[in-house]
Amino acid sequence: MTTESPRWFKSSFSENGGQCVEVAANLAASLGVVPVRDSKNPAGPVLNTSTTSFTTFVASVKAGEFGAT
Repeated sequence: MTTESPRWFKSSFSENGGQCVEVAANLAASLGVVPVRDSKNPAGPVLNTSTTSFTTFVASVKAGEFGAT
């Protein structure tokens, strides 16, 4: 069992606007999860998603499957 702590980061494209999510990708290899949280509420809930689901989501965003904002 690992006791590795999440190392949170947000995208460099965030522009510090406060509407950000943070991810802890460092847990993907050891635990098979990518935790995600709201950067405005770091003590709030964390969504743990599988590495496969997170990779699929990122690929879909890059492919423009969710439309432009």
